[in-house]
Amino acid sequence: MFYVNNIQKVIIPVGGFGTRFLPATKAQPKEMLPIVDKPVIQYLVEEAVASGIKEVIIVTGRAKRAIEDHFDYAAELEAFLESRGKADLAKAIRRISSMAFFAFVRQKEPKGIGDAILQACPLLGDEPVAVMSGDDIIDAKPPALSQLMRVFSKYRAPVVALKRIDKKDVYKYGVIKGKKIAARTWRINGLVEKPDPAHAPSDLMIIVKYILTPPIFNYLAQTKPAPNGEIYITDAVDKYVKNGGKLYGYEVKGEYYDCGDKSGFMRAVVSFGLKHPEIGPEFRKYLKSLHI
Repeated sequence: MFYVNNIQKVIIPVGGFGTRFLPATKAQPKEMLPIVDKPVIQYLVEEAVASGIKEVIIVTGRAKRAIEDHFDYAAELEAFLESRGKADLAKAIRRISSMAFFAFVRQKEPKGIGDAILQACPLLGDEPVAVMSGDDIIDAKPPALSQLMRVFSKYRAPVVALKRIDKKDVYKYGVIKGKKIAARTWRINGLVEKPDPAHAPSDLMIIVKYILTPPIFNYLAQTKPAPNGEIYITDAVDKYVKNGGKLYGYEVKGEYYDCGDKSGFMRAVVSFGLKHPEIGPEFRKYLKSLHI
């Protein structure tokens, strides 16, 4: 474990329709698409657990029941595997449901991550909480969430994960403006959603991986939906900062994969496939044979 403070809960919003992966996501959640032999959502939960999280709040939507089933106890499957002499696999299946306490909250409409956090607020109490996107995987040791927790432990203020990107691509993301105060660490004084590259305040992309504190929830509750109907967490956090709230950003170490994007998802499949103890060597040999 890389547990460094008393943050016990994480919110993982997964209520979107996953339209970029249609027709594959017509009848299954995007977050259940497998990277080799584990769904995307499991990688995120494992990162949270490795960072010391005890309670996982997953904000779901319509047609997302498969996510709840995945983290549920599967007695029949475990018994079947054990009867076939596959005790190790049965143990791995059992671990999925026992690695944390799971709570599931239904988001009535896919109104963005900000709204998803608001739906989870009744389960939070007056305590800091981690938030992780259902799309963003960062392969890192220590885990990316644990890296943010270390920054939170030092400054006792909200923290967001950052990644430096090509300036021409900033129009696709939210970016920060701020001042560097330590290695990989920024004091943020503003957030800008999808800026024009010519006027972007930085090339530091906001990854939806936060440590948030209760005051931000108040701003989130007052945030009006964007024209597309979504409530953006960046709007609430930006207002919090402009009213004097402290916010820090940390350029997390590790390999980042945007699994909400087809290209990013396939990069993750290849990278994790090459590292997989069962298929890695054979898969590497196959890729070399393509002479790409």
